[in-house]
Amino acid sequence: MLTREWRPSWPVDLGLTLGPHRRGSGDPAYTVGPDGAVWRASTTPEGPGTLRVLLRGDTVEGRAWGPGAEWLLDGLPELLGAADDPTSFTPAHEVLRTAAARFGHFRVGRSRNVFEALVPAVLEQKVVGKEAWRAWRYLVRRFGEVAPGPQPPHLRWPLRVPPPPRVWVTIPSWEWHRSGIEAVRARTIIGAARVASRLEVSDTAEADRRLRSLPGIGVWTSAEVRQRALGDADAVSVGDYHIPGIVGWALTGRKVDDAGMLELLKPYAGHRYRVTRMLELSGGGPPRRGPRMPVRDYRAF
Repeated sequence: MLTREWRPSWPVDLGLTLGPHRRGSGDPAYTVGPDGAVWRASTTPEGPGTLRVLLRGDTVEGRAWGPGAEWLLDGLPELLGAADDPTSFTPAHEVLRTAAARFGHFRVGRSRNVFEALVPAVLEQKVVGKEAWRAWRYLVRRFGEVAPGPQPPHLRWPLRVPPPPRVWVTIPSWEWHRSGIEAVRARTIIGAARVASRLEVSDTAEADRRLRSLPGIGVWTSAEVRQRALGDADAVSVGDYHIPGIVGWALTGRKVDDAGMLELLKPYAGHRYRVTRMLELSGGGPPRRGPRMPVRDYRAF
């Protein structure tokens, strides 16, 4: 076990900052203990690793195990938002001033792990979260290895490390089917896994270009990846089912489409993801008047 302590210059909220990396309450690679400690299992450039993060007063305590332990601890400050600079964010709308007062300590963290953020983003393409998270649970439990180090004592199933790219390439078609993933998204993940090393860049514009050059990866998927892996506070999830409605309703009192959302976000250039995230956290949105998107299940086909 390796340990490290870090004292940030702002009040860290582990749930707010690390929450976007969690893929549903049953995520096999992420859990929160009864003491508030966040556990994450990752495939790092050095190998598998487990990271446990706990806040003690104003000090962040990190513990890590496995070949990737040192890499995970080195990146702990950035994971919690040390590279993010919200000082130039000036909310012009009352709802955002209220959100800033409530979530002013929110920082956009980065995992520095593009491919690991890409797989669940592809699984979430054009489906409801429950459907994507069900597939993520199946695939990580089936093909991911048990996370190194001690297991969180509250878990029923062991924490697991998401498979490395070489494993995603070898998953047979029937296992994708059992997970509930159709051939299109499976091919997208396999194609990205074959060139995974080329995707690991730190420049957000270059990462966007490389991601979107791959079949099956568009604006929405690239933004979702850059938000989490590179801490891109300006990456807008264009094409999202909910976000344009949330932004339009919060800022104008009416629903808008993607073009309308981008127009409303123009004054917040450089912080557009920060704005959409704050509005999501605020819990506002247009009233629901239609049926929810169904949770599909290809496994019976």
